[in-house]
Amino acid sequence: MACFLSIVIPAYNEVNRIRRSLDAVLSFLQIQRYRAEVIVVDDGSSDETAARVSEYISKFHEAGHELRVLINKPNRGKGYSVKRGLTESTGEIVLFSDADFSSPITEAPKLINPIAEGQVDVSFGSRALNRDLIGVHQPRMREFGGMVFNFCMRTITGLNFKDTQCGFKAFRREPALPVFKLQRIDRFGFDPEVLYIAKKHRNRIIEVPVVWDHCEGGELQSKWNYLRDSIDMFVDLIRIRFNDLAGRYDAPKTLTQSEAQQSVGRAATKQR
Repeated sequence: MACFLSIVIPAYNEVNRIRRSLDAVLSFLQIQRYRAEVIVVDDGSSDETAARVSEYISKFHEAGHELRVLINKPNRGKGYSVKRGLTESTGEIVLFSDADFSSPITEAPKLINPIAEGQVDVSFGSRALNRDLIGVHQPRMREFGGMVFNFCMRTITGLNFKDTQCGFKAFRREPALPVFKLQRIDRFGFDPEVLYIAKKHRNRIIEVPVVWDHCEGGELQSKWNYLRDSIDMFVDLIRIRFNDLAGRYDAPKTLTQSEAQQSVGRAATKQR
C-alpha cells in the first residue's frame, strides 16, 4: 500500500546504535499526520543489525506505520543500498539517512516540505551552508578532506553544491526512479553521481542547511581505510564524467511508432 513518506536507512554493522535511531524515527512519525514506511537495508552486516531492526516491526505497525528490513548478501555498498531501498519503496517522497542520524530526523521537514509543496524534486542536507548548525565537528583532517573533495567535485562535475556528502537527502519518488536506474556507483561516490544525473534530467534540486553532529560508532575507519576511501571517491568523480561522455546517463530513447513497427518486423523475420 502506498504511503506519503518512505525513510530508507542503509546500515552496516550498526547493532550498537540502530535501536536509538529507530526510537527517534518512531517518535518523530507518531506526531505526523501522514502514513510512512521505514526501510532498513542491511548491507551484509556481520553483527545482529537485522535482528535488532526486526524487533521493532510490531512497534511501528502498532503506531500505524511500516518497518521492513532488506538484506544484501554480500556487502554491496551504501550507494547500492540506497538504490535498492528507493526502488522498493512506495512513498510519494523518499528520504534517506545514514543510520547514525547525524542530522536528526526532526530536521526532515526541511527536506520534505519543499518537495511536498511542489517547489523541487530533490532536496538534500548541507553542513557547509551554515556551519553554525554543526554541533560536534568531525576531526579536522576529515573536515579538510571534505573541503578538498568538494573542490574536486565542483571542478570535475560542474555541480555547484557546497556539500554533496551529507547523508540526508530526499527525492520525489516518481522522477527519482529513472535517475537511480542509471546510477552505476555502488559505494560512497554515489552521492554526487545521483545529483549529477538528477540535474542532467532536469530535476529541480535544492541544498538546505541542516543541524548536524558528528557521531562515532558503527564501523570505525582506520586512517588507511579513510585514505583508501578518499582515493576511491576521487576516482568515482572521474567515472561520473566518463560515464556521461559515454552516454550512460542519457534517458532511454523512446521509439517512434515507425521505429517500433520496424523493430517488431525484424524480430518476426528472425523467428522465421
